[in-house]
Amino acid sequence: MQIYFVSLGCDKNLVDSEYMLGLLRDAGHTLTDVEEDAEVIVINTCCFIHDAKEESIETVLEAAEFKRSGRCKVLIVTGCLAERYRSEIMEEIPEVDVILGTASFDAVAKAIASAQNGTKTEVYKELTYLPLPETKRVNTTCGYTAYLKIADGCEKFCTYCVIPSIRGKYRSVPMERILEEAKQLAEDGAKELILVAQETTLYGVDLYGKKMLPELLRKLCAIEGPRWIRLLYCYPEEITDELITVMKEEKKICRYLDLPIQHASDTVLKRMGRRTTKKELVRLIKKLRRNLPGIVLRTSLIAGFPGETEEEHEELLSFVKEMRFDRLGVFTYSKEENTPAAKMKGQIPAREKRRRQKAIMKCQQQIAFENARERIGKRYEVLIEGKMPQEDVYLARTYMDAPNIDGYLFVESKEHYESGEFVKVKITGARGYDLIGTNTEKKRIQ
Repeated sequence: MQIYFVSLGCDKNLVDSEYMLGLLRDAGHTLTDVEEDAEVIVINTCCFIHDAKEESIETVLEAAEFKRSGRCKVLIVTGCLAERYRSEIMEEIPEVDVILGTASFDAVAKAIASAQNGTKTEVYKELTYLPLPETKRVNTTCGYTAYLKIADGCEKFCTYCVIPSIRGKYRSVPMERILEEAKQLAEDGAKELILVAQETTLYGVDLYGKKMLPELLRKLCAIEGPRWIRLLYCYPEEITDELITVMKEEKKICRYLDLPIQHASDTVLKRMGRRTTKKELVRLIKKLRRNLPGIVLRTSLIAGFPGETEEEHEELLSFVKEMRFDRLGVFTYSKEENTPAAKMKGQIPAREKRRRQKAIMKCQQQIAFENARERIGKRYEVLIEGKMPQEDVYLARTYMDAPNIDGYLFVESKEHYESGEFVKVKITGARGYDLIGTNTEKKRIQ
């Protein structure tokens, strides 16, 4: 059957989607990028915050229109929205034929077969189960960059977050499975491997009784092919000296860390259920910069958490100015039902949350622009991502830039480069968040 597939949300969700695509391919189905031609539509949804939830619902409703008026015979909804609102989806969107929970996406091919017989299907497995499909993933990114999902679930239980209820307890993927997948991705041309999970730093505690991320990284670095290995979603309280040492010694590991700290006021952090203090955060950031010269630190913050006073907001703003993060994103607090924070007193009006968000982003913009200008004259190895049409300009990323999150480097060159190739460039200018450079060596980097 012709299948149209939509993957929404985070890169962790994307990995699940790539496994589903592999299962569908193995079952003899074909993919189409034209929704009108689809006999089956599969939507892997997200519902982490309000905006993601709305996008998922709108996408499902649009697909339901095709089910009513087009050639589409089967509509499947899976992912986080399906896990969280299973009964509501079936009751309110009767066009949906199949709902798959987050731990049952590996049943997608079988579910299509059942739905063809006119059977409405809901497949949910306990959130202690970790799907590990026996199929080769369909890499939907670009081939030279690939995500490695090393765990699922979370047991931090931050007061604002629904992830534990829709993704379940923390479950690590066995190390041999990760290494096998990494080797396969490398054989298929992956030059950059990006490790993702709800929390990468806790990898292995459930399977091996201790944090095994450092050992996993050393083994990944030994695989031929990938030149960059990047870490995302590293909770600050779980970063060990051993991890820092591995990052220092292994040249393939990008000196880039994503640290979701959310706030810097101890009182707000406590209400959030976070496990760090401002003092500990400052100490860690200084340690990382001292031990890993050139490290790029990215973080995410929440503006307008329930009860956040103007003084606590100003404290966060001062922290941002002092720490000078290289990359920073700010979300306004999203009130999610069935979370402790949703019941807290002092819910802040949307307009005020946006004001605080804009204040932090304005501060960070100045820091980012200054950091970009300071890189003028420096040389970097970059990964070519594509070419601007009708111009001698290439899109590229440095080790400082995660795909689809951070900025680009624009490389001016009359040389011909292929996407996925590494070249040396000299930074000649800065344009806002983005850098401009020229190639300094005609010799290819092997």
